[in-house]
Amino acid sequence: MIPKTVGLIVFEQMMAADLMGPAETFSRSVISSDHGGNRRCYQVVTIGVDTEDCVAESGIIVRPQVDTQHAPQLDTLILPGGNGLHDARLSKKVERWLSSRVHATRRVATLGSGIYPLAAAGLLDGRNVTTHWRLTKDVAMRFPKLRLTPNSLFVKDDRFYTCAGGASAVDLALALIEEDYGPRLALTIARELVLYFKRPGYQDQQSEALQFQSKSVSRLSELPTWITSHLNENLSVEVLATKACLCRRHFTRRFKMEFGTSPADFVERLRLDEACRRLSIRDSSIESVGESIGFKSADAFRRAFERRLGVNPSNYRRRVESNVKCVRNAAHRRHKLAGFSKAA
Repeated sequence: MIPKTVGLIVFEQMMAADLMGPAETFSRSVISSDHGGNRRCYQVVTIGVDTEDCVAESGIIVRPQVDTQHAPQLDTLILPGGNGLHDARLSKKVERWLSSRVHATRRVATLGSGIYPLAAAGLLDGRNVTTHWRLTKDVAMRFPKLRLTPNSLFVKDDRFYTCAGGASAVDLALALIEEDYGPRLALTIARELVLYFKRPGYQDQQSEALQFQSKSVSRLSELPTWITSHLNENLSVEVLATKACLCRRHFTRRFKMEFGTSPADFVERLRLDEACRRLSIRDSSIESVGESIGFKSADAFRRAFERRLGVNPSNYRRRVESNVKCVRNAAHRRHKLAGFSKAA
């Protein structure tokens, strides 16, 4: 098996997390060989505008393996974000190089502000895209031909992928690995990287737990994280109040004041948010999903799910699976057409 080549563009004042996250994720992708041992699935190559060392925003120094003139044929091309792209000359160089290489590359992805050169080249016109939440308004104003999907972790449109960047760059890399080698390898790498969850692209950039946590600077600020890690346990008001070292009455009042909702409603929202993620795993039954997040019966889980989301868990799962099948069928058709073109 020949490893697929993944090219990561590096430049002065790039965001190091956008580079290191995908690089580590792809480099850990190995599968067992028929003849024993392991084989790498990907070859990661760092590509610089020139061969000079690049200093990232964080001060980390990155030395590109090759420059753009000597870059190899790529299977996947990834453009990280970073303040360096605000330099008009650098951005223009990257834009021209992308335009010359994109049509010969199977997949092209941008992370965070990496969307700017690709959008400026007109390569994303009419496509569904996303970017970091902080850049949404600016991207929408500067590139009105884009069909912006705000707040998603990453979005796929044909062979173009746009991503919020940062930690979500790892989620995108895992999704690309799953496309190539299936969910088992992607989940194995997620466990290797000690991820809490392999997040789908449609998930919000700021989780509900983080949003609530951001609103609080008191002793309650760590409570959402603890709740998320104990969803299958007793999360009554009494238990939460004890955890916060407050009496029940004072805890309930403080919680409503800081989070704008009751403790019971907050817990249910987190449980059902996690249920949506777990329902995307086909090997788990509806009953086991409900039980794993703390519902005492399958009926109670179904009622709560339908009341809050307007659809029962079974129909929700079918919708998710239908979307996945559509993506896979489209990818299969593209691969067949590519093979036909080569044969021709």
